[in-house]
Amino acid sequence: MTPEDFRRLALRMPEAVEGSHMENIDFRVGGKIFASLWDDDEHGMVRLTPELQEAYVTAHPDAFAPVKGAWGLQGCTRVCLAEADEAVLAGAMRAAWRHRAPKSHLRAHGE
Repeated sequence: MTPEDFRRLALRMPEAVEGSHMENIDFRVGGKIFASLWDDDEHGMVRLTPELQEAYVTAHPDAFAPVKGAWGLQGCTRVCLAEADEAVLAGAMRAAWRHRAPKSHLRAHGE
């Protein structure tokens, strides 16, 4: 995966918009960040539930790892782009979008 692939997957989510924070590109739905690209061009982050984070890290340990510190405990999950499979990352991206999207957005998109 490349940063451009990650961006494409994120912007494929309904009503996703690209922004930035702390010098990183982020992707938001309803004003909430569900994914971001780190400035090293090698990693991204998806905001999962802690339970989904554990499942992705267990199933794909080369591609996914908890972000260090409190953010990781809340479900922020590092993605190693070189190791990420597109279909698996697309699923994680969709889960992150669902986790962060307002209920009105979920209803509007049949979620």
